[in-house]
Amino acid sequence: MLLRSLHILLFGILPLCGALLATSCHRNENQPLIEELDQAIANKPMYDAQKEQRIDGLRRLRAIPDFSPSQEYEINTQLYREFKKYKLDSAVRYVERNLELGQQTGNTEYIVESKTRLARLYSSSGMTLEAHDLLESIHPDTLPDKLRHDYYRAYAQFYQHYAALADKPAYNEISQRYVDSMLAVRQVGSLRYRLAYTSRLTRSIPADSLEKALLQLFDEIPANDSHHAEAAFMLGSFYRGQGDETNSLKYFMISALTDVRLSIKENASFQSLATVYFDTGNLARAFKYSQAAIEDAKFSKVQFRTAQMSELYSIISDMHQSKEVNAKNKLQHYLILISVLSVVLVLLLGFVFRQMRKFYRIKEELSHINGELARLNDELAEKNEALSDANAVKVQYIARFFDLCSMYIDKMDDYRKRLKKLAQDQKFDALYRQLNSTSMLENEQVELYKNFDAIFLNLYPSFVEDFNALLNDDERIVLPSDALLNKELRIYALLRLGITDSMKIASFLRCSISTVYNYRSKVRNKAAVSREEFEKMVMKIGTARKSEV
Repeated sequence: MLLRSLHILLFGILPLCGALLATSCHRNENQPLIEELDQAIANKPMYDAQKEQRIDGLRRLRAIPDFSPSQEYEINTQLYREFKKYKLDSAVRYVERNLELGQQTGNTEYIVESKTRLARLYSSSGMTLEAHDLLESIHPDTLPDKLRHDYYRAYAQFYQHYAALADKPAYNEISQRYVDSMLAVRQVGSLRYRLAYTSRLTRSIPADSLEKALLQLFDEIPANDSHHAEAAFMLGSFYRGQGDETNSLKYFMISALTDVRLSIKENASFQSLATVYFDTGNLARAFKYSQAAIEDAKFSKVQFRTAQMSELYSIISDMHQSKEVNAKNKLQHYLILISVLSVVLVLLLGFVFRQMRKFYRIKEELSHINGELARLNDELAEKNEALSDANAVKVQYIARFFDLCSMYIDKMDDYRKRLKKLAQDQKFDALYRQLNSTSMLENEQVELYKNFDAIFLNLYPSFVEDFNALLNDDERIVLPSDALLNKELRIYALLRLGITDSMKIASFLRCSISTVYNYRSKVRNKAAVSREEFEKMVMKIGTARKSEV
């Protein structure tokens, strides 16, 4: 049963893990832009409030009395520019007032300029008949280049919007012909001309040349300029045509960011983002951006944008809702599966708990046995250390013993030869003096102590330092520079070697037993530790070093 449950779990969860992995892999270099755009969308009210502040300033300026018609016309024009991609009905109101001013003053330029602007606003809001009538009332042949440019631009926009509203793409060709006419009369170096001209080149120059021209134009326009959004949109459209999804999304998002921050509600960037994400299967993003596009179109009352988005939004919304329903169904399935597995898990935990109790009892028994083994190992290690220490002492003393024996045999032979020579030469007085002299014995005794000191300190190099560490600071033994050990240290060196018989120590040091006792008692009184523990601690000097070796 357990294996079967695990099998069900794997085949149920793995598709979900695959989906999560695919989503994670889709996070690419555009992720910072996505987050920035989401933040900008959340801050739309703030950007709109900044826009309204600028508009309110112009409205207050317009309310000042005794303005001349030209001054009012200029303020109305500024309000038109603020409203034309923000709120169409407000823009229409100020342009209609400008048309009245033109008619009142008989200013032909005011009249034509206002009519072309009204025609563009009418066509955006779906008033195609009104827009067409206004354009038909203008005679372009008598217009100066600037007004003729505005006239052609208004007609190009009229046919573009009419193609979208009437769903007749053929009118886009007529729109392009008016764009060509507009370019023929526009000042070549202007930014608007370059945007229109570069857009017109999309079908006539190689892709790499067009990309270079678009990027150059994009880099030249500051980010706080509405034309920045247009240039970014053109780049996004270019890369989409090249099948470059990453760069297409990048520049569409830059265009959308600029639109949001400048409160440009009449935009195509969100619509294009929604379309690209829909084509790539990211319904969540497509739904989010299509909602933003519809909201902007409704706010600004741009009818042709609403017409363009309605069908796509409906499709995306239906698929998004369907996807959410499927996700909920899958979630319910996984919840049921998890519930079943939870029951299995509880049963397994009960079984494991029983096994753990058995394991814990066995572990306690093993722990007790391991403790005993550790204690025995420690005792064995101590014995081995003691044996190793004793063996090391024995080996080194045996070697040194043979050296000393050989040396003393040579000395005795030399001494015999000197005495023999004195006897042969019948120098009996000198012979007698040699026999009565103790200088040789004294010299040999000094030599013996030197050899002992050297051998002992070779075995225990830190003996003096360790010994002094057991004494009070002011009682520590300070040796002359030419001495290795003194009599006190030799007594405890012999003790460290295991010679505890005071008689043997006294014999070796050529002193009385009472002297040995006095020295030992005197040193114990200087100890920094208890008198009872002092000699035990002396016996341990060098043990750690030996075990390390």
